[in-house]
Amino acid sequence: MSAGLEILSTRETSAADAAAIAAGTAGTVLMARAGAAVAAAIRARWSPRPVAIFCGPGNNGGDGYVVARELAAAGWAARTVSPTPREALKGDAAWAAAAWEGPHADGLQGPLSGDELAVDALFGAGLDRPPPEPAAALLRAAEAGGAPIVAVDLPSGLPGDRAAPLGYAPRCALTVTFHRKKPAHVLEPGRSFCGEVVVADIGLAAPQGARLFENGPALWSDRLPWPGPQAHKHARGGAVVVSGPMTRTGAARLAARGALRIGAGLVTVLSPPDAAPVNAGHLEAVMLEVFSGPRELARAAERARAAVIGPAAGVTADTRDNVLALAGTGAGLVIDADALTVFRERPPDLFAVLDAQDVLTPHPGEFERLFPGLLDQGPTRIEAARAAARVSGANVLLKGPDTVVSAPDGRAVVNANGSPFLATAGSGDVLAGFIGGLIAQGMDAFWAACAAAWIHAEAGAGFGPGLISEDLPGLAPQVLRRLKPAG
Repeated sequence: MSAGLEILSTRETSAADAAAIAAGTAGTVLMARAGAAVAAAIRARWSPRPVAIFCGPGNNGGDGYVVARELAAAGWAARTVSPTPREALKGDAAWAAAAWEGPHADGLQGPLSGDELAVDALFGAGLDRPPPEPAAALLRAAEAGGAPIVAVDLPSGLPGDRAAPLGYAPRCALTVTFHRKKPAHVLEPGRSFCGEVVVADIGLAAPQGARLFENGPALWSDRLPWPGPQAHKHARGGAVVVSGPMTRTGAARLAARGALRIGAGLVTVLSPPDAAPVNAGHLEAVMLEVFSGPRELARAAERARAAVIGPAAGVTADTRDNVLALAGTGAGLVIDADALTVFRERPPDLFAVLDAQDVLTPHPGEFERLFPGLLDQGPTRIEAARAAARVSGANVLLKGPDTVVSAPDGRAVVNANGSPFLATAGSGDVLAGFIGGLIAQGMDAFWAACAAAWIHAEAGAGFGPGLISEDLPGLAPQVLRRLKPAG
């Protein structure tokens, strides 16, 4: 199912290395495979040129010496530079250094201006502090020279289990890691420091029991609800979206159109009376029903499988009462925007009515209102989203350039295909509609949130500059077409 999408901690990756060695694969063999993979990735992207490989004191540096050997064998002008004398190396790193017979300099010696590529093999994922001098000086000199930098495993100074450097780290054009990605490869701003990320197979056993994944169709495409030959609109599921007042109706319509485009058979905007004329003038395939008060709202939603509430709903007592009324209908709830903020004084009132078929979709500000302090308690947004899902009892989609979706049971995904062009008003309303539309078709809420986040990002990236939220529902079909099984 995961197809290599597992994200592993540095401890889990080290354990996989250790297991392979314990099973009989020599550490030098793993190092040779790793260095060869880095060299192959470099050769696939650049023509032969002068290259400096910066080698550290541990196994990351050992990988670097193998890279140098592989590139030199392919005709590249490779040289190694290390702040650590080779005679001080131990273990597999010493083996790799001894096998390199090409040009080498200890410390920051010789001009770097002639190098047209640099390889950062100084420190791997386990470094939990900025790279020490003179290693940092090597990297700064390479950056100042303008040559592309290739990182082995991770840019030095970017810890594998965090989202950002703990000080200085170089910005790389390419990062080649091994076995599986780590959190720093997928979370911002670390992802931007890495540049392109390539995952190389060095022969380690596939992870078992992983709970963290990079979002992608391999996780959920077999769960997508495709209509059968005898499908009708009622069988494809109903979703309702609660409108805001007369002057704030557009957000609900965006969400409703998103739900309809992603496949829900029947989508209805539930509108307060004053907003009904405005909504009626804009709706076509999306239906309209008027409600007055939470009891009428609950009755209007009682046959829906999914209900979306919050986009431009207003931070009012009415919105709070409407959320609580919908919670009693049995529909899967997608709670967004104002419907989150309205519970900021008493979050437990919201959590008390939620379950694992509901989805909360906060941006960081809304998240802080419901879960104060959680974003500051762990090293990454992953821990925060997991804690929020556990506390609330619902699935939590924490928005951002690295959107995280977590289930109450601790499963989590990181969405890495986000586009900056999605940073436009109303984009989140369409996302809420996508989630509601998939839940309406019977998809499990966690997987619906994962699929919707990926499809939403893919649609935005496909359109690019000039994207506005009104475009997004119409872009979903081309993404869905690519996901549909043949036949």
